[in-house]
Amino acid sequence: MTLDDLARPETPESEAPPTPAPSKPGAWSALRPLVLRLHFYAGVLVAPFLLVAAVSGLLYALSFQAEKIVYAHELEVPVGDTALPLSRQVDIAREADPDGTVTAVRPGAEPGATTRVLMSDPDVPEGTSLAVFVDPYTGDVRGQLPSYGSSGALPLRTWIDGLHRDLHLGELGRNYSELAASWLWVLALGGVLLWAGRRRKNRRALVLPERGPKSRRRTLSWHGSVGLWAALGLVLLSATGLTWSRYAGENIGTVQDALGGATPTLSAGTAPSSEHAGHEGHQGHGGGRGHGGTSPQGQDIGLDKAVEAARAAGIDSPWISVTLPAEGKGYVIKETDTQFPVELDSVAVNPADGTVLDRLRFSDHPLLAKLTRIGIDAHTGVFLGLFNQLALAALALALVLLILWGYRMWWLRRPGRPVARGTWRKVPVTLLLPIAAATAAVAWFVPLLGVSLLLFLLVDLALALVSKVRARSRTA
Repeated sequence: MTLDDLARPETPESEAPPTPAPSKPGAWSALRPLVLRLHFYAGVLVAPFLLVAAVSGLLYALSFQAEKIVYAHELEVPVGDTALPLSRQVDIAREADPDGTVTAVRPGAEPGATTRVLMSDPDVPEGTSLAVFVDPYTGDVRGQLPSYGSSGALPLRTWIDGLHRDLHLGELGRNYSELAASWLWVLALGGVLLWAGRRRKNRRALVLPERGPKSRRRTLSWHGSVGLWAALGLVLLSATGLTWSRYAGENIGTVQDALGGATPTLSAGTAPSSEHAGHEGHQGHGGGRGHGGTSPQGQDIGLDKAVEAARAAGIDSPWISVTLPAEGKGYVIKETDTQFPVELDSVAVNPADGTVLDRLRFSDHPLLAKLTRIGIDAHTGVFLGLFNQLALAALALALVLLILWGYRMWWLRRPGRPVARGTWRKVPVTLLLPIAAATAAVAWFVPLLGVSLLLFLLVDLALALVSKVRARSRTA
């Protein structure tokens, strides 16, 4: 039995009795076998990659709350009467790790939250900072942990994130997640077309799964209904995941820049600048070692007054990150509240006199830059907090179930009659040519999708040749 033996479409119980076929089949009648064959092959061959991505994504969505439990000692302290000056807390962190260099500070945004002092340290893994957790009321050091990326992920979430991103295999492993993201939107949209194109006795059967004895038809009903409800979320996950992928992400960044959607950057040089230029890298499943950390020569107003100057300039969110000045640079104070409505303004403060060198408002970002940032934050579970994380967990669980139901239908359908090859010949040329052109463009823009699609075609051709050889041997 081959893959072809399991690719036969089956009429579910919910379909109306057969009706006389029209004399001239419509466009969908010609396209449906083609879409079905693609959905089947991609579902069977890409599903293992999607399953790994879905399971690791589910774990990642739950890791936010798990961190609060696992690292409760480092993150939470009893609320005191008064907090120590931020500069004093930084000095305490320096005393706890004299070999490290302070690069940034994240004050606790809520009562009872510790202050994170981020340091570059030779003993932490590449691409991470050392976070020293200081009790803002007593000055006690509650612990030291590696901190990763702009979201400040701690070791538990960092490990799960690496599993989801590249299976801890580095650049080679990133191909797995890009392949999964490349096909997820194709499978989701193809599944919606196939499910919506079936005839049914009532509309309820379109959006709600059928009841009845356990069978392939019932499994198909659950697969289709859940897939229909989850389709939009899965397409958004695919699109946002591709934005920082290795190959498609490059193309997306190029197009975004060409359309004027590059993310502006803050000028932190001690010489004021009125222009914003450059393009920030996507931050979510990534990050790097902090730079700088050395105070510039000459007068320095200090950390506390720099934060006061930023507050006076409009940085009013309790969720902030302060990057210490390097040589020739100023303090950079950024809002980090990604929950709606987002507060992501930032200012650069001159360490010599506390004047504002530059200010960057999130409201001034180009629309594409805003959408990219919000999309990535939503993909990584930080846009809407707990609601965002629960939605991600629900989507990941739905994808796991869709894959398992798909494989169950494959198993229950054996043996079967495959969708006939050559159905593309029945598609009108006026429709076939635009589809072929669009497919080629998408395959170029999303390279791993194009390469794997070509592989599927080669497999299909190989199976066709095997079938012909077997048929000739039987007639010989």
